[in-house]
Amino acid sequence: MPELPEVETVRKTLESLVIGKEISKVSIYWPKMVKHPVEVEQFTDALHGQHILEIGRRGKFLIFYTEDFAMISHLRMEGKYGVYSSELPVEKHTHAIFSFTDGSEMRYKDVRKFGTFHLYLKGSEFKEPPLIGLGPEPFSEEFTLDGLKEKLAKTSRKIKPALLDQKVLVGLGNIYVDEALFRSNIHPERIASSLSEKEIETLHQEIIQTLAEAVEKGGSTIRSYINSQGQIGMFQLELYVYGRQNEPCKKCGTLLEKTVVGGRGTHFCPNCQKLNGK
Repeated sequence: MPELPEVETVRKTLESLVIGKEISKVSIYWPKMVKHPVEVEQFTDALHGQHILEIGRRGKFLIFYTEDFAMISHLRMEGKYGVYSSELPVEKHTHAIFSFTDGSEMRYKDVRKFGTFHLYLKGSEFKEPPLIGLGPEPFSEEFTLDGLKEKLAKTSRKIKPALLDQKVLVGLGNIYVDEALFRSNIHPERIASSLSEKEIETLHQEIIQTLAEAVEKGGSTIRSYINSQGQIGMFQLELYVYGRQNEPCKKCGTLLEKTVVGGRGTHFCPNCQKLNGK
């Protein structure tokens, strides 16, 4: 699933390709992707004649702003956007096409059909699902050390699922939780409330640093992720643990391990990330 760095990369590339364009038609070929409004025709009719003025992001969600509306898009596991000439053939697994008056199209492809669309009047998007109740952005002033300490102190969950909770912090998924925990020397199965103030301070810093580096590199190409211009991310070359089970740790040489924590495949170094914290 694309995480914050990948979604931010998609946002930036799409912004360079579609800002200012007028929507002449919206075609939805898999109606179940449209979650709000319930009637797909309301969704498509509302966007007719609107211009894409800005593309925002909230955690892993893209937000397309027009004159009157905010369209919230979640890529889920394998969703991808691309911008094409309307004369080019439509590829398999294309489930939504936003046609523009200049003859170009923004097409949404999704092999698994898990992606979602919500459309709200602009200004109400943060008061409704799926954006309501989300935690702070990692790069925002709201993501404070004290706030993180307070949230972790109140949970008996293991640190990995605690960090995956989008109400604690948005944008983190499997890849970057594993990476941030490794950089912090914290075992993914540690109980969140057992972390010391120093450990949480280090974790807070490493979450921000890891995500910043990943955004700079265009995200990580894991399985099928590419950005909106068909380019792969390069941060996967910098990964310390994710996807590297049975390979030597880049810090100590110990073979990395993979386990399951909170139902998610989890990568760690048994030497650098000791379960007892010592």
